[in-house]
Amino acid sequence: MIDNVPLLVGKDLFLSYLGSDVPAINGISFSLCRGELCGLIGPNGAGKTTLISVFTTLLRPQRGSLHIAGINAIGNPAGVRSKIGFVPQDLALYDRLTGLENIDYFGSMYDLDRKLLREKAKNYLEMFGLYDKRDRQVATYSGGMKRRINLIIGIIHDPELLFLDEPTVGIDAQSRHMILEKLAALNSEQMAMLYTSHYLEEVQSLCRRVVIIDEGRIIAEDTPKNLIAQAEGCGSLAEIFLQKTGEHLRD
Repeated sequence: MIDNVPLLVGKDLFLSYLGSDVPAINGISFSLCRGELCGLIGPNGAGKTTLISVFTTLLRPQRGSLHIAGINAIGNPAGVRSKIGFVPQDLALYDRLTGLENIDYFGSMYDLDRKLLREKAKNYLEMFGLYDKRDRQVATYSGGMKRRINLIIGIIHDPELLFLDEPTVGIDAQSRHMILEKLAALNSEQMAMLYTSHYLEEVQSLCRRVVIIDEGRIIAEDTPKNLIAQAEGCGSLAEIFLQKTGEHLRD
């Protein structure tokens, strides 16, 4: 249940890379409430990755403000990092370590008590069907198993706000179904999420609100149902996306 209390508030965010004539994000204002699950979509080069990098304090904007859980995330990035989780598209795992050793390593960065960390690891490994594989090297895992371990690492500290960048890319249907099912369950327990994916049917079914960005700006924002209803001749989020951003290729 969404409680309508803003957890993330970004105002007039602007960032331009050196040597580029076009800003990566150009005056974006965005908020996310506690317990909300919002989809962020856009074509390649639209500014999604840059915006998430700003939200996760990996990049500092040149202008604008950002508050997470009431903390100035630009002035005090360390103060918000324990409150957020990030599941990157590129797997952040050590192949020569076991699944459990990966969780232990990354979980220790949050200064979790070792006993508590092991309890959480056991809980999430069981939730994602990996407990009996915990002592195998990650190098032996399938793509779907690696994605699930990657997700566990992002939530091991029970963040208030989780950022997901293509969490189901390149995996089998069963792993994909499990990940979406478990994300919905975690969200129902009030973990807010910002979800980025090129699988627009996922976004349509999972997210209560969708934000479409292009050329560093927000060009549409509403519930999937309302976006579809407002666009003549469109019956899906994918059709809305193409109508708003065009059909030409983005490389």
